[in-house]
Amino acid sequence: MLTPMVAGGVVFPGLFLLSKNTLQRLPQLRWGEADAVIVSARLVSSVQAVMASTAGYIVSTSCKHIIDDQHWLSSAYTQFAVPYFIYDIYAMFLCHWHKHQVKGHGGDEGETRAPGSTWAVARGYLHKEFLMVLHHAVMVLVCFPLSVVWRQGKGDFFLGCLLMAEVSTPFVCLGKILIQYKQQHTLLHKVNGALMLLSFLCCRVLLFPYLYWAYGRHAGLPLLSVPLAIPAHVNLGAALLLAPQLYWFFLICRGACRLFRPRGSRPPSPCQTQD
Repeated sequence: MLTPMVAGGVVFPGLFLLSKNTLQRLPQLRWGEADAVIVSARLVSSVQAVMASTAGYIVSTSCKHIIDDQHWLSSAYTQFAVPYFIYDIYAMFLCHWHKHQVKGHGGDEGETRAPGSTWAVARGYLHKEFLMVLHHAVMVLVCFPLSVVWRQGKGDFFLGCLLMAEVSTPFVCLGKILIQYKQQHTLLHKVNGALMLLSFLCCRVLLFPYLYWAYGRHAGLPLLSVPLAIPAHVNLGAALLLAPQLYWFFLICRGACRLFRPRGSRPPSPCQTQD
């Protein structure tokens, strides 16, 4: 178990440092610290997402029997990805820190920082990214032990499908980078937004009904009967995993409405809607 975890602990922070130093030192780029940190964090998240989605696809397509079939990648990649979630909590804090500095809240480099300024930034980070930090903590402290101990080698098909939820992450990361560089009105941003919306809907929201349907087909049950046929704690776990996906999907839809709304147009007034 330790070997994949150690490998993950080296790969993800190492890739972040390699990317950051490359962006800062290449003569053609010479990016500043803040830009290099933010883009490197997005790059590492995208790489992890591609690796997780690929592993998930291999596992899910290899398991013909959705309960008993096993694939070595299911446990190996789960262990490999644990350090990523720990690293990403720190990487997100670094991104927040540099955004805070760019906005001028941290003072000039030559000035002495006020006591508690770092703690103030940390509190702002936890307030803004609370759901994401909680998600990462649950992945490490709850989902990982459950996948290793509680499953007892069963259900690799379902784990593979859950790994494929990361398909939408590269589009999310690219969207954030484009917004960072004020490219909201480009064709690339609109195409990426449409792909992000579609991939998030299919791979994160509709994933859970699909998993219920797959089990129902295996057990010879109609879809609506599956929740009553499986243990209550499984339904509870699925609901807890689905809830933040629905919230993030709502945010994506709200952003898409703003993106594709014609410039200068306003929502209809109450008087207009009553005609």
